[in-house]
Amino acid sequence: METKYLLDENQIPKKWYNILPDLPKPLDPPLHPGTLKPLGPQDLAPLFPMELIKQEVSMDKEIPIPEEVRDIYRLWRPSPLIRARRLEKFLGTPAKIFYKYEGVSPPGSHKPNTAVPQAYYNMKEGIERLATETGAGQWGSALAFACKMFDLKCKVYMVRCSYDQKPYRRFMMQIWGAECVASPSPDTNAGREMLKKDPSCPGSLGLAISEAVEDTVTHPKTHYSLGSVLNHVLLHQTVIGLEAKEQLKMAGVEDPDIVIGCIGGGSNFAGLAFPFVKDKLKGKKDIKFIGVEPASCPSITKGPFAYDFGDTAKLTPLVKMYTLGHGFIPPGIHAGGLRYHGMAPLVSLLAHEKVIEARAEHQLACFKAAVDFARTEGLIIAPETSHAVKVVIDEALKAKKEKKEKTIIFNCSGHGHFDMTAYDAYFSGKLKDYEYPKENIDKALKDLPKVDSLCMGG
Repeated sequence: METKYLLDENQIPKKWYNILPDLPKPLDPPLHPGTLKPLGPQDLAPLFPMELIKQEVSMDKEIPIPEEVRDIYRLWRPSPLIRARRLEKFLGTPAKIFYKYEGVSPPGSHKPNTAVPQAYYNMKEGIERLATETGAGQWGSALAFACKMFDLKCKVYMVRCSYDQKPYRRFMMQIWGAECVASPSPDTNAGREMLKKDPSCPGSLGLAISEAVEDTVTHPKTHYSLGSVLNHVLLHQTVIGLEAKEQLKMAGVEDPDIVIGCIGGGSNFAGLAFPFVKDKLKGKKDIKFIGVEPASCPSITKGPFAYDFGDTAKLTPLVKMYTLGHGFIPPGIHAGGLRYHGMAPLVSLLAHEKVIEARAEHQLACFKAAVDFARTEGLIIAPETSHAVKVVIDEALKAKKEKKEKTIIFNCSGHGHFDMTAYDAYFSGKLKDYEYPKENIDKALKDLPKVDSLCMGG
């Protein structure tokens, strides 16, 4: 009776899966922040290497993974697929529960799956330094690790509330040679302006992105790097789902019934789900896909599907996505990686087309689920993943009530070893649920850019 399903190193995928050609309808084009006209490759060249720009719009169904990238992937990939038998027994469910465990990477999360290729392509283009933002610190530590692998400098703007809550992740960045500052910071115009308005601002991913983009365009041989949202980022994460498909076959499962992941910007969910979404789009099987977001930052469940900026200072291109407004500053919940005002355009489109569904969960219920998971499966998970586990348990109990055998798989984005202050707050009763701040979101949504068909050239 196996619990862990392992692939050999030579079974690391040789190609990423690109969902763009299989979408039920094309994505709306990204728009220039100044002209509101569709972007061309030259508009993105100051921020990204040309290879990533090509991947952003490629209609090739598969993109080869460079051997130099696969060589670093070998440090932790293929990651294990684990059957959560003890959780199943605890719940008394007939459902089979599997999770893909991404906490085995050096930084402890799924983020290096894209950090490594991003650093590689920038190095190949002669870039010497990368600037980025990070929420909970998982992306910042992953990029710091990747930059060290390719001898690049790295500057990370870490959202202030997470900078304070999760010091060990910024220590990881420093160990790998990166510079990490709290955002809003005094290092950029965007940061200084926010500090003038609110010296105690907890920060947001949108604001940290503004600082990183401003840093990029004001420093030589520097590019910007993003850990979620963009098409090429989600593309790189598909190694997770591609491996999981092979591992489920090893477990005697041809197709799962339910695929679950937490969603902040969308990369963790997409990495596992997209290779299975491909089968649903081709009519192979009606798999249920559930993305789980925090109730305090509910972009898909409460926001409109509209063009918006990816950052607070309106420096980034506009993309069509579910958004709470680029000026929205969410509460300082401990799942810092999910505190983003928007959602990846690819995930947003699939949600809008009803291919996938979204649910919003409060953090107290999520932490209870995380503790139940730790007490059965042994793993202490990151607060982000706890959102997925909450819904996994809900679906497993639903299967129990309906007396149906279901196969559920979820993505465990990483370990929670550096999130102990969050667990301490939970056990001491200090952790609170944040109600959906409708008035704050309504205010932020009033500033949505006005985009019409004329701006889109037709």
